[in-house]
Amino acid sequence: MSPAPDRSPLPIAVLISGGGTTLKNLIERRSRGDLPVAIRQVISSTSTAGGLRFAETAGIPHHVIRRRDHVSAEAYSQAMFDCLRSAEVDYVVMGGFLQHLLIAEDFRLRVVNIHPSLIPSFSGQGMYGLRVHQAALAYGVKVSGCTVHFVDDQYDHGPVILQRVCPVNDDDTAETLQRRVFGLECEALPEALTLLQQGRLIVSADGRHVRCQLPLP
Repeated sequence: MSPAPDRSPLPIAVLISGGGTTLKNLIERRSRGDLPVAIRQVISSTSTAGGLRFAETAGIPHHVIRRRDHVSAEAYSQAMFDCLRSAEVDYVVMGGFLQHLLIAEDFRLRVVNIHPSLIPSFSGQGMYGLRVHQAALAYGVKVSGCTVHFVDDQYDHGPVILQRVCPVNDDDTAETLQRRVFGLECEALPEALTLLQQGRLIVSADGRHVRCQLPLP
């Protein structure tokens, strides 16, 4: 991957499907100067997504592209990436985006997702929201966390960028565990985007491993 300039904000788009809490976190951190990104576009898979109001309030161009308006997964993915190309973004962030995309070749290793578990555990099709945390509690794991990863054509499968871990308490409910993991997500995703902006992430030749270079002197 080509390194991004150290001082220029990283041009990104954010894909959403629901309340937009991940988008809200990114907007707030960008506004405080804690996150070196320029959010050029927000795309929602539904017109009823609550997160659209965060984009509107922040003055970010936003669009709705619905799967049901397209005859195939290929047509839907093409419409999405055509819109992203027009915004001239370097990276795309899936922030609670629930539709499956087929990643265009020119966006390979340029789409990032945050998932509320330690992939490969409790991930894959249908694993989102409280379902993830309910599954973790049902299994009886002692730790959980979140994963930031590059997106490929399979659900929750691309190379892992970073993970953050928290304990699972004996008295946890899915809701309390979700809140604790979301706190980790609010730190992990901005950290990953900052590493991308600094050009410090290197993907192995086999496409499965990501390492982080030391900061430049």
